[in-house]
Amino acid sequence: MTGDPLDQLGPVDFIIVEFPAGQRNFNGEAIEELVALVEAGSIRVIDLLILAKDQDGAIEAMELSDLDDIGPFQALEAELAEFLAEDDVEHLAAAMDPGSVAGVLVYENLWAAPFASAVRRAGGQLIANGRIPAQAIIAAIEADEALESEGA
Repeated sequence: MTGDPLDQLGPVDFIIVEFPAGQRNFNGEAIEELVALVEAGSIRVIDLLILAKDQDGAIEAMELSDLDDIGPFQALEAELAEFLAEDDVEHLAAAMDPGSVAGVLVYENLWAAPFASAVRRAGGQLIANGRIPAQAIIAAIEADEALESEGA
C-alpha cells in the first residue's frame, strides 16, 4: 500500500435536497444529523452549498463561508474543499423549481473507504453506481401491499 491519501479515499457522492417555496421548516434537525454522521466517522463533508432559485430562474449560490451564522456547521466549514465549480452549480440548479432553496452536499463515504481501497488494490474499479430514492421504495412496497390485499 502506498502512502498516497487518494489510495484511502472512499466513494464520493452528492445529494441535492430541495425545499420548495412555502415548505421550508428549518428547525436544525437535519443539520444536527449531518454533524452526527461526521462526528461518528461515517462521512466526511467535502463541499456544501446553499442554492436559491428565484421565480425568474436566477440562481444564487452560497458557500458556508458566505453566511453570517452557520451554527453547528461551524465545525465543518474549515474542512470544506469548495469542490464544485460554477458550471456544476448551474447544472445542479437546473433540477430546482423556481422559488425553492436547496442544499448541495458532496461527501465521502468513510465507512466504505477500506472496502474501496481493497477493491482498487485488487485491480478493480467502479464502473457503475446508483441510488434508489426512498420514495420509490415506499411506492413499491405500498403497491405490493395493495396487490396482496386485493388478492386476499
